[in-house]
Parts: sequence; structure tokens; C-alpha cells
Amino acid sequence: PKMVELSKRNAAQEGVGSRAEFMQGDLFETDLSKATVITMFLLPEINLKLRPRLLDLKPGTRIVSNTFTMGDWYPDLEVTTPENWNSWTTALLWIVPAKVNGQWKIGNNELDINQEFQMIRGTLTIAGKTLAITDGRLDGKNITFNAGEAHYKGVVEGTKMTGTVTTGSTNRSWSAV
Repeated sequence: PKMVELSKRNAAQEGVGSRAEFMQGDLFETDLSKATVITMFLLPEINLKLRPRLLDLKPGTRIVSNTFTMGDWYPDLEVTTPENWNSWTTALLWIVPAKVNGQWKIGNNELDINQEFQMIRGTLTIAGKTLAITDGRLDGKNITFNAGEAHYKGVVEGTKMTGTVTTGSTNRSWSAV
């Protein structure tokens, strides 16, 4: 309770008190669904236990941890301060990715995605020719990947993706369901 009160005072002093919520409770029973940013300073084994709940949050939700990782879910950004005033100088950021694992249709073509957190790989089959997906990545609900000479960029909205595919100097729209 003392840390919650201290956090509220510090947030108010910094002018963000109305935009932050601090509460005491059971982390594994608390509804996190309304959060847009979650900050944590938890041991790795607790982060791993919490990870499935974090991955179910709205795509684009930002998770920031002081020092401790999420196992094989690698951070989107890691920053270590050059100061050595103590041992807690690393901040890790994850952006909750949309869920895209599985088979998608782009017109008559097939897009097969294997998702590992924010990283994607798989294949795109166009007119019987199968291309490997390379450099596939999710940033919240934004998706990018390459297939052959084409660069795909789009947005995931539930069971639909829409965007632009660039081949050489030609751009065209694409959508997948």
C-alpha cells in the first residue's frame, strides 16, 4: 500500500496522475484489458507466468520491463543507460502483436504464416509457385514481410489484413482473409 501511495504522489507531481492508475491486488486476477502501457519490475519467472495474459491484450499494447526478460519473447527495443549508478539500468519494450498465425487467402493465393510472437515466417503461394516469407514482422497490428521480390506492408484488423504490396516501382493494394 505504501508503494501505491508513493507512486500516486510521484505521478501527480510529474503531471501524469490523471493518466496513470496504481492499485494493490493480485496481478494474476487483475483485469489488464484496458491498459495501453504496462510497466513491470518482476522476476523472469513471474514475467513468464504472466506472458500468456499479456499476449492476449489488444495489439499495440506496450509492455515495459525494468531489467527482466520474457524468455524467448525477445523485446522490440532494449535500452541500457550508460550511467552505472546501480545495476537496474536496462529497459525492455515489447509491443503486443496481432495474432496472424495460420492460413490466409489473398484472392486465389494462399498465405501460410507461422508466428512466433512479433516475428513471422511462412510461405505465399501464387499461381502454384511457392515463395518463402522473409523479414516478416508485426508491430502491434502493423505487418510487414517480403515474398520473392515483393514487399508487403499492411494492417491486421481481426480476421482481415489490408495494405500495399510494392514490387520494384509498382504499388498495388492487397487484402487477406
